[in-house]
Amino acid sequence: MINKIEVKNLKKNYGSFTLGPNSFGIKKGFITGFIGKNGMGKTTTIKSLLSLINYEGEIFVDGKDSKDLDYLQDVGIIMDDSFLSKDWNIYLVNEAMKCGYKNWNEEKFFEYLNQFEIEKNKKIKELSRGMKIKLMFSIALSHGANLLILDEPTSGLDPSMRDELTDMLKEFVEDENNTVLFSTHITEDLDRIADYIIFIDRGKIIDDCSKEEFEERYFVLKGGEEDLKLLEKYEVLGIKSSSTYFEALVKNITEENISEGLIVEKPDINKVLVLYGRKK
Repeated sequence: MINKIEVKNLKKNYGSFTLGPNSFGIKKGFITGFIGKNGMGKTTTIKSLLSLINYEGEIFVDGKDSKDLDYLQDVGIIMDDSFLSKDWNIYLVNEAMKCGYKNWNEEKFFEYLNQFEIEKNKKIKELSRGMKIKLMFSIALSHGANLLILDEPTSGLDPSMRDELTDMLKEFVEDENNTVLFSTHITEDLDRIADYIIFIDRGKIIDDCSKEEFEERYFVLKGGEEDLKLLEKYEVLGIKSSSTYFEALVKNITEENISEGLIVEKPDINKVLVLYGRKK
């Protein structure tokens, strides 16, 4: 399996928070979901991948050191907040992209605007959140991007718009030369489309594997208050408890390991995020 992006010993220190050091890869031709609770290092990692901040370590894109910045010509960026000036209208967006991207295709850009029913005379600040996401997607597809990096793009979108966006991402990677890194805390979207999962917590990569492997690794053990002592034989990664019951997240257990009296369930991605690191 070829990596589109190879990250080696990535580290960023903010004093109160340290990212890494982390090493991981983004598989070429697939959708990788980047998950973790807010404040755990997702956005810092993405800013490093886009060379928006200084960092320690090495990042390679298609085998080339990212420090030369040439790779950004082939990257489409869809972020929580648009990087476009809020007072631009669509025609000014087109002129700016002409200057920024050497492979800018104006005709294709306006075709996507028509397809997505984006009003060309409106300013960026007048567009709905869903329309801004569609505009950024139109930009990405109009300069020949083969790598899309998305940072919380579906936050605040209605289910219909989220469904439309995930369909567009699936269509994008039908070309095996195209790759997506999708950072989100809305894990239902990843349940539908992700091929791989990277899980970060407190600045450290916890898991980097296929979605199927990720789902197989985690288990939830349930029981009553009287069963809490049965958890002593497990490495508990997080627990939610009350006076009458508990749910405990554990990893890599077998049927032979399960104590009699405990209920075992397979959690979805969201359940793993909810329970991981929880103390009570």
